[in-house]
Amino acid sequence: MKRIVFLFSCLALAQPAFAAWAQDARDPGGVQAAHIHLLWLVMLAVTTIVSAAVLIAFLIPLWRAPRGNEETPPDPEAPLREERGASRSVIVAAVISVIGLFGLLVASVATDRALAHLPLDNGISLEMTGHQWWWEVRYTDANASKEFSTANELHIPVGRPVTITLKADDVIHSFWVPNLHGKKDMIPGRDSIIQLRADRPGTYRGQCAEFCGYQHAYMALVVTAEPAADFDKWKQAQVASAAAPTDALRTQGQQVFLTSTCMMCHAIQGTTANARKAPDLTHVASRPTLASGALPNTPDNLKNWIADPQKIKPGVNMPATALAEEDLRALVAYLSGLK
Repeated sequence: MKRIVFLFSCLALAQPAFAAWAQDARDPGGVQAAHIHLLWLVMLAVTTIVSAAVLIAFLIPLWRAPRGNEETPPDPEAPLREERGASRSVIVAAVISVIGLFGLLVASVATDRALAHLPLDNGISLEMTGHQWWWEVRYTDANASKEFSTANELHIPVGRPVTITLKADDVIHSFWVPNLHGKKDMIPGRDSIIQLRADRPGTYRGQCAEFCGYQHAYMALVVTAEPAADFDKWKQAQVASAAAPTDALRTQGQQVFLTSTCMMCHAIQGTTANARKAPDLTHVASRPTLASGALPNTPDNLKNWIADPQKIKPGVNMPATALAEEDLRALVAYLSGLK
């Protein structure tokens, strides 16, 4: 009973964080998802026709069957009587079924080939690592000074192909943004690649599609497809180091961060915090959610998350941070200014 109550509580918390973002394979936002959607429509049409034909074939004999009552004499020869019409119907149905299945096979192979031949000219590359239970995203570049990391969000330019190298840090995860592509497993020790392209601007919801532990449902991802100019502007902001605090409260918050257990797991570029065990917080205030979609990113939620993450996301690796109320308020003010 407690687990059921917890599940509904999770759904209630998650709804405001993602209510405005689509996660619908029937609304393709890119060419790869469009191929998959077309295959789904073909399969839906074929299976609907087959289901209707089976139902009709079941109803016709019932309608045409002779009616009897208690005075109707038995007919012991009926089971032995040959029904040529029925035999022909079975043969025709079998042939049509084989043709239909072969057609679905051809459609599936054609879709797979189309997914594998996405043009990659003028594309971008990045790495994504699945952790229990969050996404680490690293934008690679030939110039190392332009590389950066973020968490639980993915920005991509509209109209340009994106090649994502998928990795898993602990257990098997599965990358799935249904509006942009199908599922791709992430297996520890075995890198894989998925290629996609967004053809229209929008914000799409992604989700781990492989059960990976207690908080599997809270391993969500925000994908923002935006025009090239907006993407370049976002990328330039992400490369920059964290802004230095400009007031006493945020300065105090920075000192709290650098002298507490926070810096043992997190990194903030431009400070002495360079750990890589947990999400990079250099621009944490610009992200729409906290804890991989568990909460909207607001100062109050950030405060509650720091104080007791187990209450919000039981089983998460982040421990509770015991701070005085004044220090906690200063820390939240500092992190809320990292945009």
